[in-house]
Amino acid sequence: MRRIVASIAGVGMAIGLSQFPEYAQQYTQRLGGAVDELAGIVAEFDRAAAEGGLDRAQALERFEQSDDSFLAGRGNAMVATLDRYQQLSQTLVRIENASAFERLQLLPDFMDSDIGGRTLEVFKPAVPVTFEGFAYAGGGLVAGYGLFSGLLALLSLPFRRRHRIRPTRL
Repeated sequence: MRRIVASIAGVGMAIGLSQFPEYAQQYTQRLGGAVDELAGIVAEFDRAAAEGGLDRAQALERFEQSDDSFLAGRGNAMVATLDRYQQLSQTLVRIENASAFERLQLLPDFMDSDIGGRTLEVFKPAVPVTFEGFAYAGGGLVAGYGLFSGLLALLSLPFRRRHRIRPTRL
């Protein structure tokens, strides 16, 4: 019975982990789209600043020094946009340069972001046909089987019969 339950758990974990590469790919696509969109906004800001004879820092300083609360607010929003662009660009580079198995270590970064949450909301499972997908499935199978087998063995300890050792007669 323990082997059956552990096998079912292992298969379940294999199926679950085999989906990670697809999630990572969908996340990377969304992240790339966000970076591309922000790059356009940043380029337009830099172009407008250059047309006014300013660099980025000078343009932001003008917003900050403005007595107009609307303009100062727009400046603060642009600083936030620039920071977000920088952060997302760095994350994209890290993910694109990570190996298939290093991406699993980046999972907390995926899940803690707005993009990660939105990706998960619309995630579409896929059948893994890549080495990476099969490797994650195999790892999930072994981990799930081992974890549940050990857990069931531990839980069944109080219910096992104890065998008495009978002395042998000569």
